[in-house]
Amino acid sequence: MSLHGKRKEIYKYEAPWTVYAMNWSVRPDKRFRLALGSFVEEYNNKVQLVGLDEESSEFICRNTFDHPYPTTKLMWIPDTKGVYPDLLATSGDYLRVWRVGETETRLECLLNNNKNSDFCAPLTSFDWNEVDPNLLGTSSIDTTCTIWGLETGQVLGRVNLVSGHVKTQLIAHDKEVYDIAFSRAGGGRDMFASVGADGSVRMFDLRHLEHSTIIYEDPQHHPLLRLCWNKQDPNYLATMAMDGMEVVILDVRVPCTPVARLNNHRACVNGIAWAPHSSCHICTA
Repeated sequence: MSLHGKRKEIYKYEAPWTVYAMNWSVRPDKRFRLALGSFVEEYNNKVQLVGLDEESSEFICRNTFDHPYPTTKLMWIPDTKGVYPDLLATSGDYLRVWRVGETETRLECLLNNNKNSDFCAPLTSFDWNEVDPNLLGTSSIDTTCTIWGLETGQVLGRVNLVSGHVKTQLIAHDKEVYDIAFSRAGGGRDMFASVGADGSVRMFDLRHLEHSTIIYEDPQHHPLLRLCWNKQDPNYLATMAMDGMEVVILDVRVPCTPVARLNNHRACVNGIAWAPHSSCHICTA
């Protein structure tokens, strides 16, 4: 028992707008810290960084900054040892990398790989490579995936500006790409998969980008919205179709034949997450 009696089991934070994107920070020195993205149907949107105040046992807003359009995804740098700068990435019209300070958050770099046009193809999602945090991958409605290289200057204490460049851009699908995720297979740096409006799951290897493997195609060619790799066993991944009431579990060693179809939901699934501690548990929402 602590001095304050029994600890609360549910902590609540109420944002001033509808929350769409959300992500936990994994830095060891920033426990119980969340980034929240607003969903407001106009150009001006917000991102809030909230943290748990251990004294009052309440979540408090530490920082709010403006963001053009709602964030389709946001993600803290997967830096479990705290050796990189404290960075947050967001996707929307472009990929943006922000540096979080004690009092303010500033934009470090805006990554745009369509330099020749005034128009941008919105990014649907992105993933940050856990093995090499200098790699990010974005998926776009223009049918492409782009792998970005970041220069973060991994020396503690140096406040050099983070910059980024396109490592590779590839036409990943026949239609819009809705999600991208790196796999932990083969060292965890080079393999990634994507899903899209053509109803397929495709797997790529950064070392051999001239061909991809189609792991699964939806029988009715319904768009696939999300994919999620098993955290413990890189042979398994989960995906779900638009307006679908089931989650499809795939084994990359047996392409095109689902291992399981989880169909207990009575309405469409819009979220999936594998357990971080177990290879055989998955949560669907």
